[in-house]
Amino acid sequence: MTDDRKSVPSVSVTYARTGSSAKANALGMRPMQEQAYEKRGEQYLLIKSPPASGKSRALMFIALDKLANQGCKQAIIVVPEKSIGASFNDEPLSRYGFWADWCVAPRWNLCNAPGEDGGKVKSVGAFLESDDKVLVCTHATFRFAVDKFGIEAFDDRLIAVDEFHHVSSSPDNKLGLHLGEFIARDTVHLVAMTGSYFRGDAEAVLAPGDEAKFESVTYTYYEQLNGYEYLKQLDIGYFFYSGPYADDILAVLDPAEKTIIHIPNVNSRESTKDKIREVEHIIEALGEWQGADPATGFQLVRTPDGRTLRIADLVDDDAAKRDRVSAALKDPAQKNNRDHVDIIIALGMRRRASTGSGASTR
Repeated sequence: MTDDRKSVPSVSVTYARTGSSAKANALGMRPMQEQAYEKRGEQYLLIKSPPASGKSRALMFIALDKLANQGCKQAIIVVPEKSIGASFNDEPLSRYGFWADWCVAPRWNLCNAPGEDGGKVKSVGAFLESDDKVLVCTHATFRFAVDKFGIEAFDDRLIAVDEFHHVSSSPDNKLGLHLGEFIARDTVHLVAMTGSYFRGDAEAVLAPGDEAKFESVTYTYYEQLNGYEYLKQLDIGYFFYSGPYADDILAVLDPAEKTIIHIPNVNSRESTKDKIREVEHIIEALGEWQGADPATGFQLVRTPDGRTLRIADLVDDDAAKRDRVSAALKDPAQKNNRDHVDIIIALGMRRRASTGSGASTR
């Protein structure tokens, strides 16, 4: 690939690299997590902090305290899509100084369960009747469960909503409607987590009266990025093109860098309306296809300089193939393996298409 990429960053920020974002206290908590834990006694808590600042683990610390010390019978973790459920897998928190470990019985992580939401709603009902403590499910499953079992069935429980900006005060937003009812009944604890407390449609996330009941923890992007040990500089660039985006994207895509490519929604003006062909075109332009890795489902592509790229295609309509790739990205054994994957191609999954194996958004 020639070195004539259109690199014109419009914003460039240099950071101090203090390392504070990754430093843990005696309980194994990073700065944002410690700030959130200090407010663990609040019935309604809103955590606003950037991606990768540790919101999932902050919730684990808080939930364990609410279960052990604040009278909550159970904790229900609600995420917008199945892939995010992996953020709440078991964590040996005691290894780093905390007084308990985070454990989710496999049957109660409904993000990993097969079948449609109807069957998973029954599982929510079974969980509510059980003595187990933690359940993870999607926003959709939770909405259907509240419809089926009623608000009162969740009394005295912690409900934690990840990606809280999916909620809206609009009457058409079912999750927002349910949360308003929970707040009005005032018998649950709520923890809301988001990296961006606003919506593109200009709707309010919460009604003003409901929002006033929440205690906020705010950890800024600058605090997070300035506290990294190795991040020297962040460039945010805009690249203009004409014609099909899939042709011009190759002018800015560097296969030597870990990259997540989000292709346009098929209903958008930028889409060619053939998402499969768009992905194929990107893969073909990167080099010579070598087949698929049978273990992970990753596409293997040999570049002109002789390297083999491992590309995770999350756009494929074949559910079995897509699920194999998704499972490989979530494999805890590969969490610290930077060579596990090189490029992720996703549609509609945003940052959560990323993996712990070293991929980062460009």
